Amino acid sequence: MLRKILLMRFSNYMKINLFLLLLLIASSVSAQELICKVKINSQQIQTTERLVFDEMEKALEDFINDRTWTDDRYENQEKIKCVFQLTLESSPEIGRYVASAQVISIRPVYNTTYETTLINFADREFEFRYIEGQPLIFNESGFSDNLTSLLGYYANMILAYDYDSFALNGGDQYYDRAWSIVTAAQGQGFSGWDQFSNIRNRYWWVNDIQNQVMTDFRVAIYEYHRKGIDLMQQDEEKARVNVLEALRKIQTVNRAKPRSILVIGFIDAKKDELVNVFSKGDMGIRREAFDILKQIDPARAKDFQKIMSN
Repeated sequence: MLRKILLMRFSNYMKINLFLLLLLIASSVSAQELICKVKINSQQIQTTERLVFDEMEKALEDFINDRTWTDDRYENQEKIKCVFQLTLESSPEIGRYVASAQVISIRPVYNTTYETTLINFADREFEFRYIEGQPLIFNESGFSDNLTSLLGYYANMILAYDYDSFALNGGDQYYDRAWSIVTAAQGQGFSGWDQFSNIRNRYWWVNDIQNQVMTDFRVAIYEYHRKGIDLMQQDEEKARVNVLEALRKIQTVNRAKPRSILVIGFIDAKKDELVNVFSKGDMGIRREAFDILKQIDPARAKDFQKIMSN
């Protein structure tokens, strides 16, 4: 099933004949799953040795892109696109950095060239050590260092969301792996891994998504993508109805835990797309979508008002 899903994603990028498809499947494929671009803003760091930041970008990209994270086979065209935007805020000592990060992943939409944002997550506690030329060692079942734990955590969350968007509860094993990284990192002296300091951190993200009270969220992720925007090209009105049903489930999750990191992250990733989806079509559907979005995120009510004014 997962293989068929991945082949579907491949067909979004290019149309090929049966002979070429069989040839590609039979040939060797790249095992790596992610195409990640790392962008580092080092302007706040006072140093004359600027080349270390170029080397850091490449080392982080290679760590993410060259590693095998799943047991599935990926063609190059099936790989998941993601971006890590790191802003280095200070360097208290040589090799130690206090930073913030924006983690973004995107997903192709079936039978179109359009790509939708799956994750747009802000991490304000991205602290790590990095020494130029030192290999990055990752221990999936333990803790080696905070940098590789951070990268491993986000790689698994990106995979989990991507798999969830193609198959109902398809990301189970990757959420489990992300949770294992959280538990191994706790007590190591780095922030963002515990349940006490911040309700919008790495701990709460994976904790909430595995909470039985929040199961509607994962159903919504699947319905929004496979039954919603993937259907837009074929049946726009039906797709819009299905996206609204996904929104209702997001509203249910928000009522169970107001301002959960799951709901905040969903709106951060989808706010512009939701406005575009509901800015046309049946006025009753548009009104309900606007009311739900305004209730979930009142601070963006002015932006959502475009749904009713277009």
